[in-house]
Amino acid sequence: MASLFHPLCGSNPPTLLKLFLENGPPALNRCPQAALALAVSLARWPFSTAERVAFALAQKPPMPDPIFIVGYWRSGTTHLHNLLAQYPAFGYITPLATGMPWDILGIVRSLEPLLEQALPQDRYVDNVAVTPTSPQEDSIPLATMGATSYYHGMYFPKHFEAHFRRDVFGAETQADIERWKRLHRHLLQKVSVHQGHRPLLIKNPVYTGYIRHLRELWPGAKFIHIYRNPYRVFVSARHYFSRLLPELTLQDYGNLPIESLVLESYPFLLDALKTDTADLPSNQFFELSFENLQSNPLGELKTLFEQLELPDFEAACPYFEAYLADLKDYQQNQYSLDTETIHAVEDHWQPYIQRWGYRLEAV
Repeated sequence: MASLFHPLCGSNPPTLLKLFLENGPPALNRCPQAALALAVSLARWPFSTAERVAFALAQKPPMPDPIFIVGYWRSGTTHLHNLLAQYPAFGYITPLATGMPWDILGIVRSLEPLLEQALPQDRYVDNVAVTPTSPQEDSIPLATMGATSYYHGMYFPKHFEAHFRRDVFGAETQADIERWKRLHRHLLQKVSVHQGHRPLLIKNPVYTGYIRHLRELWPGAKFIHIYRNPYRVFVSARHYFSRLLPELTLQDYGNLPIESLVLESYPFLLDALKTDTADLPSNQFFELSFENLQSNPLGELKTLFEQLELPDFEAACPYFEAYLADLKDYQQNQYSLDTETIHAVEDHWQPYIQRWGYRLEAV
């Protein structure tokens, strides 16, 4: 059963009403979630408005350029994000900041006990635990704040494909892009204050195709791309969207073109990544495989630190070792591939299968 606390509980009333007007009403069985989201947004509105005004007027010290972790869904971005976030020199978006992005510096602190109770035990799609200190990506808070997001397709699946194409395939209008830039910068600046002005680790699969926009906002940002066996990525990504939809949807839905969108978006995002990073210097872009990170984690991280010129790997290493030791019993999801799936992946993704030298037998 889906939680009564929907991510849109962290929205504000104008954004929430705009989303419902554009996407249609909730299903009857999801009216309690929608009603609670509206009630919570109305109750928070005076506080979040006051925080927004105060933050706009406050003197803000220069923010360190972020470190962006990109890669297609289920390619290992979460594992790498969680691993790097063990080093206290880095900051990140917490679950509480994700749930209430307009209130990060204010009432979130007083509501922490209640918000922590609302956190799921895991991410629904795998066995990765969610705790009050688990690093999160910025997709959900930005969707909550009103930026274009494929998550709106999860919430309103009657328009799933339209939202997915608008966000993932870069079909936004220039106004969409400018709104995303404004909200993205606002969110990261607040998180930077919340995290003590440490360099932020930001993970977002959609940003695989957003490097050109991110470079405009953060010219000194560093980018880490992690990739994984495409055969496994496909079945895992298909599972990800199919499993997450029932937890987040506010509308009834039938068959959605998840498989075709996954097949189409993988090369689109990776082609954009190749183009957008072609002229980046080596100290701003690092690429690694999930399999190498699994087999030689400390060696890969040491190389990453050296190439990106990140400070003090020796100081970070004990934190990484402790986290990796805790993961020794972690069980990954297991998937099977039928002949039709294999052919579909090879028909659409063959250039990347060949580029990275993957084989079906390695899945």
